[in-house]
Amino acid sequence: MNHWLTAPILIPLLGGILQVFMGYAPISLRRTLAMTTTVLMLVSAIVLLVLADDGSYRAYAFGNWQPPFGIVLVLDRLAALMLVLTATLALFCHIYSIGGADEGNRQFHALFLFQLLGLNIAFLTGDLFNLFVAFEVLLIASYGLLMHGTGTARTVPGLHYVVLNLAGSSVFLISVGMIYSVTGTLNMADLALQVPKVSGENLLIVKAAGMMLLVVFGLKAAILPLCFWLPKAYANATAPVAALFAVMTKVGIYAILRVYTLIFGDQAGELAGLGMDWLFPLALITLAMGVIGALGSESLKTLVAWQVIISVGTLLAAMSLGSEAGTSAALFYLLNTTWVVGGLFLVADLISRQRGTARDRIVTAPRMHNRTFLSTLFLIGAVAAAGLPPLGGFFAKLLILQAATPGIQMAWLWSVVLGGGFFTLIAYSRAGSIVFWRTVDGHVQDPGKLSGTVSVSAGALVALSVVIVILAGPITRYADATAAQLHNSDAYIEILKTPMVGEEN
Repeated sequence: MNHWLTAPILIPLLGGILQVFMGYAPISLRRTLAMTTTVLMLVSAIVLLVLADDGSYRAYAFGNWQPPFGIVLVLDRLAALMLVLTATLALFCHIYSIGGADEGNRQFHALFLFQLLGLNIAFLTGDLFNLFVAFEVLLIASYGLLMHGTGTARTVPGLHYVVLNLAGSSVFLISVGMIYSVTGTLNMADLALQVPKVSGENLLIVKAAGMMLLVVFGLKAAILPLCFWLPKAYANATAPVAALFAVMTKVGIYAILRVYTLIFGDQAGELAGLGMDWLFPLALITLAMGVIGALGSESLKTLVAWQVIISVGTLLAAMSLGSEAGTSAALFYLLNTTWVVGGLFLVADLISRQRGTARDRIVTAPRMHNRTFLSTLFLIGAVAAAGLPPLGGFFAKLLILQAATPGIQMAWLWSVVLGGGFFTLIAYSRAGSIVFWRTVDGHVQDPGKLSGTVSVSAGALVALSVVIVILAGPITRYADATAAQLHNSDAYIEILKTPMVGEEN
């Protein structure tokens, strides 16, 4: 067993516990500890990415219990990619928060680190019940983070977020119980063996549970009609929290990708492809709804929140093609959209700071300070989000379009993705022209200077779209290898034969 697998869990866990007991310590000390923890988590994620790149699976069994018994962590290319994606986003969000956004709540950094703990458990766990546990950990932390800050505007959206996710958690637990009652296991590798053997009335129970899980994961991913809670919740959260939440919907997408390729994949017999017939049309409708919401947005943060829904629809449309090419294209797009959307939330907050009472509303206002710098960041982010060349969003969408095979599915995918990209561009063009060009007489009194921490973190996240283009070759190779690994479940099942400590290989 490789003990490195525990690092992304132990690091934020220990850091968060220390933060709980340091609530009354000087804020500079709390910030130093928080940044150190996040940097260490990124380092551990990169180490695991290097380990996973050899194509083999690695398992870590807590208590030395042989799978499928006990708690098991599993590292493969997909898990490593999600860890690096999350740690990179978290680092820049944390840097941004120490510019002042972390003030007013002594436990902000503790909640932030516990949120990362839940995310990392979700990506590494090899057990359905522990995936439920991971969801609960990250959701409990997210409730506190969502309410962080002053004002009452986030109370109602926060309440909607809590109620819907509590309902989703209940359905998740019921569906897990149904699966366990039939198969006698919740280990994912073992389920991949047991589900094809299910027959008769038990087949209907597992099928119902599988569809219920798809609903739960769809709620986490914010797929239509389970997406209307997201725009107001994200738009009213503080900037670093909203930026970190850009990866929250990707947890639901990860769960769909993991569960429905491994447990309900091609080898699942009568349950193969469970729910996938529904996923493709729902993904395209979600994308279209996100575009409509973006066109009607009244503020920059709301516009970016609808961009999250657009990205969810695009990702699920690519995944539901059911091919390695579609999965690979979705993973490439996943990197670009998560980092760019996170960066745009930060940029929207910087713009809000410079516009006085107009804040981030898409209305005319006096000319802002630092307009050249902020407009450049917004332009890069908008181009990357809309999928225009020469940034990463263009290449990601190109790969998605190429993954479709000729037929009615291809016609729908091309029409909705290209049409959605065009109208998304219109939404960003409208917002940018009003905010940066249509100014009125007057000036904003003492907007304050943009500090280096907030400017660098926002700029770095947006600039990662350029980095993705530079590293397009290695990223594409890794995404292709990840997709091939996902669509071949035989190697994952070999985890059940993982030798324990003290056993002879």
